[in-house]
Amino acid sequence: MLRSAVSGRSVAGQVFLLQVVIVLLLVVSAVVAQVLQVRHDSDLEATNRSLAVAETFANAPGTAAALRSPDPTAVLQPRAEATRKATGVDFVVVMNTDGVRYTHPRTDRIGRRFVGTIAPALAGGTVTEHITGTIGPLVQVVVPVRDRAGKVAGLVSAGITTAHVGGAADQQLPLLLAAAAAALALATAGTALVSRRLLRQTRGLGPYEMTRMYEHHDAVLHAVREGVLIVGGDGRLLLANDEAHRLLDLPEDAERRHVLELGLDDETAGLLASGRIATDEVHLVKDRLLAVNQRPTDLRGGPAGSVTTLRDSTELRAVSGRAEVARERLNMLYDAGVGIGTSLDVTRTAEELAQLAVPRFADFATVDLFDAVLSGEEPRPGTALRRAACAGIRKDAPLYPAGDRIRFVPTSPQARSLVTGQSLVEPRLRTSPGWRAQDLERSDQVLAYGIHSLIAVPLRAGSLVLGVATFWRSEKPQPFDTEELALAEELVARAAVSIDNARRYTREHSMAVTLQRSLLPRTLPEQGALDIAYRYLPAQAGVGGDWFDVLPLSGARVALVVGDVVGHGLHAAATMGRLRTAVHNFSSLDLPPDELLALLDELVGRIDQDETPATGAAVVTGATCLYAIYDPVSRRCSMARAGHPPPALARPDGSVEFLDLPAGPPLGLGGLPFETAELELPEDSRLVLYTDGLVEDRERDIDEGLGLLRDALLRTPGASPEDTCRTVLDRLPARPSDDVALIVARTRVLGGDRVAQWQVPSEPAAVSEVRASVTRELSGWGLEDLAFTTELILSELVTNAIRYGRGPIGVRLLRDRTLICEVSDRSTTSPHLRYAGSTDEGGRGLFLVAQLAERWGTRYTPQGKVIWAEQPLP
Repeated sequence: MLRSAVSGRSVAGQVFLLQVVIVLLLVVSAVVAQVLQVRHDSDLEATNRSLAVAETFANAPGTAAALRSPDPTAVLQPRAEATRKATGVDFVVVMNTDGVRYTHPRTDRIGRRFVGTIAPALAGGTVTEHITGTIGPLVQVVVPVRDRAGKVAGLVSAGITTAHVGGAADQQLPLLLAAAAAALALATAGTALVSRRLLRQTRGLGPYEMTRMYEHHDAVLHAVREGVLIVGGDGRLLLANDEAHRLLDLPEDAERRHVLELGLDDETAGLLASGRIATDEVHLVKDRLLAVNQRPTDLRGGPAGSVTTLRDSTELRAVSGRAEVARERLNMLYDAGVGIGTSLDVTRTAEELAQLAVPRFADFATVDLFDAVLSGEEPRPGTALRRAACAGIRKDAPLYPAGDRIRFVPTSPQARSLVTGQSLVEPRLRTSPGWRAQDLERSDQVLAYGIHSLIAVPLRAGSLVLGVATFWRSEKPQPFDTEELALAEELVARAAVSIDNARRYTREHSMAVTLQRSLLPRTLPEQGALDIAYRYLPAQAGVGGDWFDVLPLSGARVALVVGDVVGHGLHAAATMGRLRTAVHNFSSLDLPPDELLALLDELVGRIDQDETPATGAAVVTGATCLYAIYDPVSRRCSMARAGHPPPALARPDGSVEFLDLPAGPPLGLGGLPFETAELELPEDSRLVLYTDGLVEDRERDIDEGLGLLRDALLRTPGASPEDTCRTVLDRLPARPSDDVALIVARTRVLGGDRVAQWQVPSEPAAVSEVRASVTRELSGWGLEDLAFTTELILSELVTNAIRYGRGPIGVRLLRDRTLICEVSDRSTTSPHLRYAGSTDEGGRGLFLVAQLAERWGTRYTPQGKVIWAEQPLP
């Protein structure tokens, strides 16, 4: 490679030889310049030194006086020699005004005339001369010596040969030559490296080959069908091939001009001037779509600027545009499949269709459904529609808003689409009289808003037409075409299936909710033992089997019950109704809570046996229940639960606790007994009964839910039951995942001033004493009007207890919402109402009691039984 470089046949070789010659010339020039500079410096130094010595000696004290002495040589010669030796000059000569020497290094020259020019010095000037004397080339200076009067009394000349001054420079010349040789060697080595790199880059090509390659590259550059531009760092166009001239319509003198002065559009010119990186950016230049790629040239140390390529992609853009439209439509259909019908809600599904279409397909979209569809029923053609959804790129469009009831005129596209079941396109609404006939004023507003084209597509699900979807266009100037009509039909077809499914679900859900609502209590019965508030929240989807009830019992007592049937749907609601009815019936027997739950457990077991999977009906997979009885006279509350969460008790002092009741098994399992717990409740205590949907869901466990319930009760000490319900439910979502039943009951007390009781001996004579005591008590209560009937009722009941029961016998009067009469004894024999014959002596007592009392009955206690009767207060 080195031989190839030295040979000179290649470009690298020629460059190498040329660089070596240039370096050699530079070295020679440097040596010559240095020699000349040394000579100049020597002359200058000799002149300066001679002048300094001559002026110093001429102005030295005693020089002028010595010239006037009888023998100037004797005085001045020693001084001149001392000065010459001290300063290094070759001679110091003192002469008179005639040029006769008084001093000289060679004494034989004293007394002779000075060789040189002295006239300017006699006139008071200084003379500098370069001469060649007996000692060689020298520089001599002549200066005047002035006396005290300022007249020239003599002359002093000092001189030095240049050889003595330039000796140091001569000594440096070999070093200079050596440095030049070293510089030549280094430059040659560097040139060799550069030439080697150039040789590698040019691949050993000679000038002819390089010229031919350049010509080929230039031909290719101007022949390719892609524009190429090279722009310098200052924004000036350095090169543009023929294709770039054609695509950008550049002027002939475009090169060397700034890109902002070439008449290009602002966007394209700004890109070329910025030099930023661009990849396949599309720019509209006149009627061409150009794909522009641009890269800077200084990424790897190159010169500042950028290289830009241009490609005409007008036709390719049109083809790719159609492909992009097709891909976008496929994506829209896919999104419709996964984004429409996410919920079983008719209105929500219609909104999903409208939101999907805007702005990807239309600028505005509306969905109108028959009212019957919104309520879950089958559509009734010919009736009015209701706008279920409306979406658009802006909110101020003059279209009918969502919720409006609309009746389309027969000539409108929507009405024709509903009648024929076919989709319709109105490409130009301004020239469509049938559409404008719907509402002339609103139609003018729509046209003025810029909406100019629509597509009306019926929502068909099988043979049912559920409504119509309308797509409106305003931003894009082109009207809807047949391809867009096909896409609209596909979108609406998918949405129609989801809307029909939501309609069917709505119908089934409405039926289940209706059944459930009919089975739940609509109003609470009147009673005076508890102040009660309740809430029931249905689940997000379906209906459940949660229920609650408030049951007035005898003796002013009240029973509270909450229950939950596992599962959702009609079967759970129906089972809940059966259990609620059973609790009503069992409570009329005045059974303790544990016995009532035992009967309920047996009933659930029979239901499971009757409804086997072979019949196609679902069995009861689980049910829970909590039953509580509160007595306002004794303030005692007895409770039992079957697999149900424990109740919460908020006491009047603000403390909250969850009552530790024995946990019985869920209903239907059988085999295990239930236990009743009894406790005394202070007045104004709040007893909170609930189902598990209040304290447990998918996002939190039951312990966290119980903690939240406790916090809600602690924050509302002394609050009313209604306020307590509101505070507790504020912590729940609007639509919980499971049904929620909640009862808050604040206890009241039936005070001693409203209760009267006596012990009655088992003697017939005691009946009259009872009547007298009752009359006095009723007078004190202001109930004299009830004295006769009350005496009669108590006479019959006490007489029966004395005759058929066992003592001790007790009588109690309670003044509550009604007047309650109670007679207790230790016998468990229950009296029966019968019709006595005309010849029977007895059997008419209970008949009279039943006729005089509003209600009567028997309840059993651990000590016996109680027969009671109620009379309405006047």
